[in-house]
Amino acid sequence: MSETKILPFVILKHRVVFPRMMLDFDLTQTTAGEAARQAAQSGQEIFFALQREEEPENADASAESYEIGVIAGVKQIIRLPNNQTRILVQGSERARLIGRPDTELPYALAEVVSAPMEPAELSPVEEEALRGSLLELIDAFLQNGPKGNAELGKHLHRAADLARLLEQSIAALPMPTQEKQRLLEAENIVRQFEGLTVILRKEMQILQIRRQIQEKAQSNIDRNQKEYVLREQMRAIREELGETGPMEESERFRQEVEELDAPEEIKEVIRGEIRRFSQLGYNNSESSVVRNYIETMLALPWNRSSEEHLELANARRILERDHYGLEDVKKRVLEFLAVRGRSSAAPSPILCLVGPPGTGKTSIAKSMAEAMGRTYVRICLGGVRDEAEIRGHRRTYLAAMPGRFVQGLRTAKVNNPLMLLDEVDKIGSDYKGDPSAALLEVLDSAQNSRFVDHFIEQPVDLSKVVFVATANTTETIPKPLLDRMEILEISSYTLLEKLHIAKDYLVPGQLEKHGLTKAQLSFRGKALEAIIQGYTKEAGVRNLERRIGEVCRKAVLALAEQEEQGREAERFCVTEKNLENYLGVSRYRKETLQTEPEVGIVRGLAWTSVGGEVLEIEVNTMPGKGELVLTGRMGDVMKESAKTGISYLRSIGEEYGIASDYFAQHDIHIHIPEGAVPKDGPSAGITMASAVLSAVTDIPARQDLAMTGEITLRGRVLPIGGLKEKLLAAKLLGISSVLVPEKNRQDVQLLSEEIRDGMELTYVRDMKQVLAQVLTGGR
Repeated sequence: MSETKILPFVILKHRVVFPRMMLDFDLTQTTAGEAARQAAQSGQEIFFALQREEEPENADASAESYEIGVIAGVKQIIRLPNNQTRILVQGSERARLIGRPDTELPYALAEVVSAPMEPAELSPVEEEALRGSLLELIDAFLQNGPKGNAELGKHLHRAADLARLLEQSIAALPMPTQEKQRLLEAENIVRQFEGLTVILRKEMQILQIRRQIQEKAQSNIDRNQKEYVLREQMRAIREELGETGPMEESERFRQEVEELDAPEEIKEVIRGEIRRFSQLGYNNSESSVVRNYIETMLALPWNRSSEEHLELANARRILERDHYGLEDVKKRVLEFLAVRGRSSAAPSPILCLVGPPGTGKTSIAKSMAEAMGRTYVRICLGGVRDEAEIRGHRRTYLAAMPGRFVQGLRTAKVNNPLMLLDEVDKIGSDYKGDPSAALLEVLDSAQNSRFVDHFIEQPVDLSKVVFVATANTTETIPKPLLDRMEILEISSYTLLEKLHIAKDYLVPGQLEKHGLTKAQLSFRGKALEAIIQGYTKEAGVRNLERRIGEVCRKAVLALAEQEEQGREAERFCVTEKNLENYLGVSRYRKETLQTEPEVGIVRGLAWTSVGGEVLEIEVNTMPGKGELVLTGRMGDVMKESAKTGISYLRSIGEEYGIASDYFAQHDIHIHIPEGAVPKDGPSAGITMASAVLSAVTDIPARQDLAMTGEITLRGRVLPIGGLKEKLLAAKLLGISSVLVPEKNRQDVQLLSEEIRDGMELTYVRDMKQVLAQVLTGGR
């Protein structure tokens, strides 16, 4: 075994030292420079090795390096500014790194052993043949390379033998550093010869490809246009790399057109755009718009439909599985499927689900899509103000794109999805147009079979789409748009309905989301009822679901803490008594019903977006100049109702002994508590009139009675809306007697028995009947 040596160690990057090779380079690392200076002063040699991985230039000796390196002597050393050192070294022999001794010196040491190449058993004839072959390859390589390589070729031809030729060629010819390291590690000169041959042939191929690119670009360029030169070179480079250009994309588009299931006139339009696209330059600004148009046209499901599920039993099972109640919606879906089973030409319905937030309008649409076997697409229209969102942008704009309905078809990949138009009552309008007007064509079954999007500019069939819109109110929907939709009212949930929904849907869903089981957390007794009445005040069940989720989170946190402390997991049982431990103090407390008659206070019923509400309308009279003061954030309609009621009371003043100049000499102040909440609508008309008459005549009004109805100038009582929510609010407060307009009698008949049970409803036609009921001394 060869004798080992302990030498200063320097790791190089991008440099490989070979035996008998003279090389100069700069060292930026302090430790490497110190090693070079120490070797120069002591006449000692240095072991150089190539760095394995990408590290900072001249990394220290702790970095990984190759085992095979070269021992070299330092011929010259020069100090440069910024702690740099320039050295000139000459390799002496190949060596192998076998260890790195620990040292306190300011530079690294390496324990190396000589590793010379194995002798190659070559005859003089074989060696000369290999030498001649290598020289021919080098000459060919230099001819394809840059000019000025003639002297290098002459120098290499003067090499005495194959070994010397290999050393000089590796040192002089350009090649990757890692390839040079492989040549250094070669077992013998034959392997070194083979490796160098492979590298040179590979480099020659690269040079040839570069030359072909340049020649191809040169043949197509205009010498007077520098920009055109650069574009042609880029195009040639892309073609060599196999990247697609306009011609290749055009060919792909043509193949997709032939496979597209669409009318022939649509295919012809696409073919024309493909021909136009192929003639545009790769960097032409219009090419991106044309490409987007072609891709959109190819992606649309012109004749592709999904198979409908017409089994009524399966549809009923899906609808009942996901939602409680909503019988009108479920019935309408089953009716559509039954008709579709008999006639495939039956038009798709255009439904509008109207109801308070949290009543399941959006989620029932998903279940409808599943029950019908249709793809579900949601289009949110809340806050949309630009008509282009519906009809798309014209292609004159660079960022043009199709409207939301065409995009929805592209997403669905079929031409008969179920599209949910969410929040259709919150569409806006501005100088960019009125989106609700653009919806008129979309939602008209007589027109939407040939809907034209500004971007597509071709008729798109929307007649097979089932449209389901959602809204909280119909008041903000334009009448022409409302006329095109079939309205399905989704009213507030009763207490019993909320209990059913909580037990059958919300609690199991929240337990699953929080990773709990029924054994770990359960709701007993009237716990759910207490959550509904004490912690939520809504028409739907959205906040109820949040409160149940809050209970689940508290239980999960407690379980996690018990597991961390190593205690046995506790079973949590939520009851009405311990509910405050999970949700805190009750947020809504049941009001105590005042039953004693009072002067100037009458209870009315109002509808809000979150359900019904009981209003206490208060009236005070005082000497003045006949002014009417209205407070409590009343809307214009409610103010007009108050004035109408007073005008009626002045006309019947004699019947109640009211002086003819009373209203001229007294001010009347009507106030509705909770002044921060906006209030509007005509349904409080009879309530305000009754309260004013009670205050003027000093006759107490019943407090166990609530009412709703619009008043006319002649005292007639007109029908109102939101009757279910209003009756629920009265029942929740404990009021059982309610005055309802006679013309709402049929609406009452449609209400469930749960709502009507225990309610004493009195139907009234005019104010005389109202006053007879509300005033304890009334006539």
